[in-house]
Amino acid sequence: MRSSFLIADLHLAEGELDKTNLFIKFCQDQAIKVDQLFILGDLFNTWLGDDLSIKHYQSVITQLKNLTTTTKVFIMVGNRDFLLGSNFEKKSGAILIDEPYLLETDNKQYVLMHGDALCTDDVGYQQLKKILQHPITKFIFLHLGKNLRLKISGQLRKKSIQAQSYKSSEIMDVNQHAVDELMKKYPDSELIHGHTHRQNTHIEENYTRHVLGDWSTTQGNAIKINTKLSRLEIN
Repeated sequence: MRSSFLIADLHLAEGELDKTNLFIKFCQDQAIKVDQLFILGDLFNTWLGDDLSIKHYQSVITQLKNLTTTTKVFIMVGNRDFLLGSNFEKKSGAILIDEPYLLETDNKQYVLMHGDALCTDDVGYQQLKKILQHPITKFIFLHLGKNLRLKISGQLRKKSIQAQSYKSSEIMDVNQHAVDELMKKYPDSELIHGHTHRQNTHIEENYTRHVLGDWSTTQGNAIKINTKLSRLEIN
């Protein structure tokens, strides 16, 4: 049976060496021992396009490339790094996957998502996401100059932080009805996602939902699937 690690929400940032080194150490010491690594969104805190951002994360991309000699690496884009593209795939050796992604093992199926699509109570966020991730918007943004892209990205991030300050914690969590409707399409499966940073396991009537936490500069977390599902802390 293939063994897999699943992680999410590292939010690696340019110049943040402690967290980057923690991820590199995880790849070298632990991820190398499994068959597959799934990164379920927001590996990077910001991604302005392959042409601009690849050069700022050479150590991460080199490590991913090295890891793919022993371990298949699958990356799902998140709400922070949805502009990851084909050149990143080529340089890193990782494979970009769409959500929902169905991970099948010998005795269980797991539905993998980043998780933000399930936060349907946050109407403003969902409307903005629809605009920002529209193919036309992405095309236009990727053809802007570096300074303008940096300016727009900074403004959007500032507005996001301001918006979060007055939103309730319930609004920024997944909507139970949205999760139930999703899982009706995948009977006898379990759900694994990130995005909310609320590491936990929720046992529902018809399925179990596993939430990955985010990473700090000193500690991360992962789910391991082999003959069974287990959690581990990374430090």
